[in-house]
Amino acid sequence: MITATPRLGTVPSRTTLPAPLRVRSARRGDAVALAALSRPFVRSGALRERSLSLYASDATDFLVVEAHGGTLDGCLGLRVHPADPARGRGPTGVLYNFCVSPRRQGCGVGAQLLRAALAQATAQSLYALFTATTGGGDLFLRYGFAPASAGLAPAAWANSLDPRRNSRVLARML
Repeated sequence: MITATPRLGTVPSRTTLPAPLRVRSARRGDAVALAALSRPFVRSGALRERSLSLYASDATDFLVVEAHGGTLDGCLGLRVHPADPARGRGPTGVLYNFCVSPRRQGCGVGAQLLRAALAQATAQSLYALFTATTGGGDLFLRYGFAPASAGLAPAAWANSLDPRRNSRVLARML
């Protein structure tokens, strides 16, 4: 019989654990912070440019993660489109302007925002969620999204996609 004393690692104290992420709905007063958070992604071509007035008018579409100092660490817009009785579909949602501060990428902020958006979409009994990405969309794929035709998405949104951006449409049925 071989016996060994297990080596116990140090368990981090409660104070060293990262604070839980708090996702909240954005407010009109968050428009400047939404624009500032999005700006580097607009410059890189990952996001379309939006005016400050558009962020203000659409602020209630957004879920945000706020840092302790009041800056935003991430945001994700969820716009609800009405049912399409001609297609036999209920209301659908479109996820847009998804970004996480570079200093918080890889820390779970994006996953937390996406889970909150999925919960909100489910609570609103949405038929499906759509998004368009110029990147790989790995996070979306991990959460059950799959490539889809833009023709399945709400027409108003699908018609607004810029073909020069070469976006990939992803969808998840709810």
